[in-house]
Amino acid sequence: MNPQLFLAFTIVAVTLACTPGVDWAYSISAGLRQRSFIPAVAGLCSGYVVHTALMALGLAALLAGIPGLLGWLTVAGAAYLLWLGISTLRSWRGARFSADDAVGQSRNQLRSFLLGMGTSGINPKGLLFFLALVPQFVSPDAPLPVPVQSGLLGLTFVILAGLVYTGVALASRRLLHSRPAAARVVTLASGIVMVGLGVVLLAEQLIPLVTRTA
Repeated sequence: MNPQLFLAFTIVAVTLACTPGVDWAYSISAGLRQRSFIPAVAGLCSGYVVHTALMALGLAALLAGIPGLLGWLTVAGAAYLLWLGISTLRSWRGARFSADDAVGQSRNQLRSFLLGMGTSGINPKGLLFFLALVPQFVSPDAPLPVPVQSGLLGLTFVILAGLVYTGVALASRRLLHSRPAAARVVTLASGIVMVGLGVVLLAEQLIPLVTRTA
């Protein structure tokens, strides 16, 4: 691969992974509420692995070209974020972490993984990110085939994002588990972020429809 392009992509990927959003909100929530936040982070990364596979196989462009499909995916993603955000808001008053509170949560690791995978995997913004951004850092003149370069770039983002989300979850646990008031505020903010993004995604789809019918 082209070293300059790969370095540039790494810088962009780190910048995007470090930008607070729904992934951060879910990582913080997992750090505060789960015995182990690893399944949650692994789930988030798995969603992006799916996007990477679709991109490398050329299916992302095909899906983006189907009229209305991204719109329905956006609606589904928005509904999912609203549900996840509302669930977080309902539990914000009891947000804390301690060894005793976490013991009974080990059975929820699979659920935490699947929720994380849904958070990143069903988001059409992620699909468009891979479709629009990654090809800019692929070199047709490089020895590796374009699909292989695309896959490697996608996996590079997955690894970097996993490191960032692990740091976010770990920081939330270490800094907030002994501060119940701060933990409640951060959990409340995480829920608001999820609900806010869900509303924005729904508005992006509903406003054009209302405008056309008006």
